[in-house]
Amino acid sequence: MTRLEALGAIYDRLEGSAVVTIMGAVAAELQSIGHRQNFFYLQHAMGLASSVGLGIALSKPTTPVVVFDGDGSVLMNLGGLSTLARYRPPNLLHVVFDNESLLSVGGFPTATGTCTRLAEVAAAAGVPRTACVSTLDDFVREFAAAQDARELTTLVAKVDAIGPAAFVTDLGLLENRFQFQRYLQTR
Repeated sequence: MTRLEALGAIYDRLEGSAVVTIMGAVAAELQSIGHRQNFFYLQHAMGLASSVGLGIALSKPTTPVVVFDGDGSVLMNLGGLSTLARYRPPNLLHVVFDNESLLSVGGFPTATGTCTRLAEVAAAAGVPRTACVSTLDDFVREFAAAQDARELTTLVAKVDAIGPAAFVTDLGLLENRFQFQRYLQTR
């Protein structure tokens, strides 16, 4: 399964959710499918997508929040999983695309390729609902189940280590910030 296939398969389910992506391939691929006002492409903040998503989920408890993260980013901020578990916002779905590499910065391998299992780490940190999937059908099913469960979830999706030709979005950072801020003000 590729990350782009996974994003495309659940794209329609993102309407009505505040969506935060980590930098690089995730942001570029989601934007390539089609930008929406409810998408925030977090740039220059590797490891902090779940923290931004947590803040939104806590301040907007009736708004579903979806965070698209990467394995390298989660490994950079493992404490973020404990913080998610501490506050347990039921409206937060944390998706981690695990390609076992730091693809956006050269493809260096991460620990998830040898020993670290992020869904198990999230569960050990106290995240109440976790899953790890490796097929598109399983991803779509688990994503929908997590949205329906209304319980803090970390969903790890094992994906191929391939990405877009460029790891940037063509939407200005400030423009994206203001669009997303206006979206949140309507929620």
